[in-house]
Formats: sequence, C-alpha cells, structure tokens
Amino acid sequence: MGRKRTIALAGLLAAVTASAQAEPLEMQFAACTGRFSALMEHQWLLPHPELDQTTRRRAAMIALLEAVVPEGRGREVLARRIEAKHAQAVLLARATFNDDPQDAHWAATRAETEIANCAALLTG
Repeated sequence: MGRKRTIALAGLLAAVTASAQAEPLEMQFAACTGRFSALMEHQWLLPHPELDQTTRRRAAMIALLEAVVPEGRGREVLARRIEAKHAQAVLLARATFNDDPQDAHWAATRAETEIANCAALLTG
C-alpha cells in the first residue's frame, strides 16, 4: 500500500473516530455490529480462542441495534454497518497479511482500539 494511501486512510479513520462521539446511538451500534461481524469472520478464517466471546458480543450488539433503530432509518443504519464491517476487515487483513511490520502494527492497534470501544458500549 502506498504511503499517500496509508496517510489518507489514517486521516479518515481519525475523523471517523472523532465523529463517533456525535453519532446517534443507532449509528454507533450499527458500526459496532459491523466491526464485530468482521472480527468474527476473521476469527473463523484464522481460528482464535476468543471466537465465542466475539460471537456473543456481536449478538448483544445486534439486539441493541434492533432496539434503537428508528422507523425509516433501516437503510442508512445498514449502510453504516456494512461500511464499518468493511473498514474493520481491511484493518484486520492489513494487520495479518502485511509485509510492512510498522503498518501491520498500526493496523492491529487500530483494529483493537475499535473493538475495545465497541466492547465498552456493552459493559457500560
């Protein structure tokens, strides 16, 4: 991945993270559902001891999401969920299959931070 693209992606992720505080609850839950989905699929491919925990967290997040989605916002919420799933999958792939150790470390740290933020929503 080129340096310019890496810098642009880093800037985008920083902006998304900063704006997450202003996001409506249903959009935060949608993003976290997508992130947990991407992590779960990653753990299916590369067996991981935390797969059961990830599966439970994803199910809990889906329940929260379904409880708060306002009438008429389903498409927008689904789009956010898919967008976040893709972004998390990209981070996980970069962290796992990267020839650049620094970039791999950055991607792993970013992916872990996003999941930790989502897990915090479940634990209070």
